[in-house]
Amino acid sequence: MNRDPNPVTLTPAAALRLDLPVRGMSCASCVAHVEKALAAVPGVAQVGVNLATEVATVRLAQPVATALLTQAVDDAGYEVPTETLRLQIDGMTCASCVARVEGALAAVPGVLRASVNLASESAGVEVVQGLGSAPLLAAIAAAGYTGHSAEPAGAAGAAARPDAAATLGREALLALLLAAPLAAPMLLAPFGVALALPAALQWLLATPVQFWLARRFYVAAYKAVRAGAGNMDLLVSIGTLAAYGLSLYLWRVEGHGGHLYFEAAAVVIALVLLGKWLEARAKREASAAVRLLGQLRPATARLLRDGTEHMVPADSVRRGDLVVALPGERIAVDGVIRAGRTAVDESLLTGESLPVDKAPGDRVAGGALNISGRIEVETAAVGAETLIARIGRLVEDAQAAKAPIQRQVDRVAAVFVPVVLAIAAVTLLGWLAAGASGESALIHAVSVLVIACPCALGLATPAAIIVGTGVAARRGVLIKDAEALEVAREVQVVVFDKTGTLTEGRPQVGEVIGAVGWSRVPLLRLAAAANGASTHPLAESVRTALRAEASASEPNLPVQQAAAVPGRGVQAQVAGHEVLLGRADWLAALGAETAAPWATWAARAQALEAAGQTVSWLGRRDDAGVLQIVGLLAFADAPKPTARAAIAALHAQGVATHLLSGDNRGAVARVARELGVQHFEAGVLPQDKAARIAALRTGPQGTRRVAMVGDGINDAPALAAADLGIAMGSGTDVAMHAAGVTLMRSDPTLVAEALALSRATVRKIRQNLFWAFVYNAVGIPLAAFGLLSPVLAGAAMAFSSVSVVINSLLLRRVRLH
Repeated sequence: MNRDPNPVTLTPAAALRLDLPVRGMSCASCVAHVEKALAAVPGVAQVGVNLATEVATVRLAQPVATALLTQAVDDAGYEVPTETLRLQIDGMTCASCVARVEGALAAVPGVLRASVNLASESAGVEVVQGLGSAPLLAAIAAAGYTGHSAEPAGAAGAAARPDAAATLGREALLALLLAAPLAAPMLLAPFGVALALPAALQWLLATPVQFWLARRFYVAAYKAVRAGAGNMDLLVSIGTLAAYGLSLYLWRVEGHGGHLYFEAAAVVIALVLLGKWLEARAKREASAAVRLLGQLRPATARLLRDGTEHMVPADSVRRGDLVVALPGERIAVDGVIRAGRTAVDESLLTGESLPVDKAPGDRVAGGALNISGRIEVETAAVGAETLIARIGRLVEDAQAAKAPIQRQVDRVAAVFVPVVLAIAAVTLLGWLAAGASGESALIHAVSVLVIACPCALGLATPAAIIVGTGVAARRGVLIKDAEALEVAREVQVVVFDKTGTLTEGRPQVGEVIGAVGWSRVPLLRLAAAANGASTHPLAESVRTALRAEASASEPNLPVQQAAAVPGRGVQAQVAGHEVLLGRADWLAALGAETAAPWATWAARAQALEAAGQTVSWLGRRDDAGVLQIVGLLAFADAPKPTARAAIAALHAQGVATHLLSGDNRGAVARVARELGVQHFEAGVLPQDKAARIAALRTGPQGTRRVAMVGDGINDAPALAAADLGIAMGSGTDVAMHAAGVTLMRSDPTLVAEALALSRATVRKIRQNLFWAFVYNAVGIPLAAFGLLSPVLAGAAMAFSSVSVVINSLLLRRVRLH
């Protein structure tokens, strides 16, 4: 089990105790092993393991990383189950806030890692199972923020955020109205218009802005200071209070009735509020994809019970229930159509723009729009197991993850505010030492405080990731995490599986050759029995051919112990005889009789393979135990209509293409030739595909980034071995689990789109970070040297955050072809 290379550490306490759930123990010997493993971890004072409850109670003499404890259990051969809790966090304003919340969460006993996202205002926390969210929420509160368990994406979760944005908008508008008269003299002066407001009027306009509309900054700054940290709110609070206080001093103490600095404090606050409102709206737009997914699922379902339809809450439907969907309604559950035919619009789930025809036996997903007919759906998945819920989790996980480059930004953010405070102090003292008045020196220091913006640094990466993964989800591409985005950008070689990836995956049985006494239908019946319950495309094609050609009244052959042999074929006990269906070399290795008809059929098999067909040999052991060849089946599988365009799109991006398949050379060569694939290899067993991937990564051309595209269980090792695994959505859950990218529809053109979008997203991340760093690197010195007024500094600071999010939103317009 892989753990975070930077393990989190428990908080010091007089007596530390942690309860770890442990799986895999079966006896007292297991207990002893676990106790010994945990006791060997430095800092552990005492260990007690309860076999009945499967809990290890660990008492610590000093702080110990939770990850070290779980790793010790793993190394002993057991498992500490973990879970990821998602939390919503209110009150964060900049990258410094992110660092503080992550530190607070990481210090909770039982936390393995914590990742906080400023753009989505959320945290993903991996904890030992059973810890619960209470200690996490307490840690967040102690750090000065408000946390609560994240609601699933949907209408309820979406309703809360507009209120916060609307409140910010009202406060920003009111602040701008009050600050406008204060800014008027400064704005009109370049045009030769001299306008001076009475000091009392300036004070009346500035005071409600300073102490009412800016209260959110003071509250956040107080919480940060109480927690021993700093943030953007602290910089804004100190800077504006200094400008306001200086103005009040000059007016009331020194009787200065000329130029005061009330306008600087009020305008800075107004502009920062305006920036926060624009930022909140932009962030809401950026995360629209997840909310939209949640809104697709209907709140109610039309349940069919005893022939009568009942409207019930969708959450009350259980597996096996029949649910009715009428034309124009969204389907309430994942399931299989049992009655009715229709066309279904799945565009918001898969990105497929055209409606898909559905008939009895076809699967449908909850949230899809039923277009043309009444259907009855047998429920197969509910709640968190539905496709729409799984898509939502994948997108949320990707949006919450940190890109590798963000970790470097976090280290900068952790010291940003203290460094800015130090620069402001040096600015103040430097100007005083240079002979400037205290008034002038203080204003220059205020400009430094106001222009420094850790917000842009904190938003640069997550904003781009949220928009990028959202755009990808709408196109039918699910990206597992931010690291997959970074890797996809660097892919130089894409390796495809053939069946179901570049071809339709629905081969049809063509020629069937039988030995003496074996005709076509009996051979199909025997082959179908040997396949058992296999879901392999060749097995499905045999069953389809049998249904079309055989009499429905004839019984199926009795089958025992049917099993697939990866890369070879299938074997089963059928009617008391061992039956094998698969490759010729496999049957020969198992002792198949290679006399007639083998020799006679070999030439025909070669001709079929040269024509691009897949040939399977059918063998049956007779009563004497001799494996007799009784038939030969040929299968034809057409390339997907979009496959050639997909290969061409990858070549246009400078990406090399390879085709790896366990099929015969003739079939593989034909597909490669038709589609324009540059390199191909046939007869590759599933267990060997991973080795081929490794060879491509470190071949004679040097180290290259390799992506593997597949859709089956036998593709999972190769998907895991590649730098980037890409699973077709029509494939298996095993393949999707091993992949960094999942394509929600079986369209190979999405591979090129996924790579192009990843490049565009990472490009936006780097643009955002570049401008965020340049802005601070240029703006702070300008302010320190007196070249920026506090008003201009405030405007620049507000613009920097908004520009980062708006730049990220431009990903929606990126061209992927």
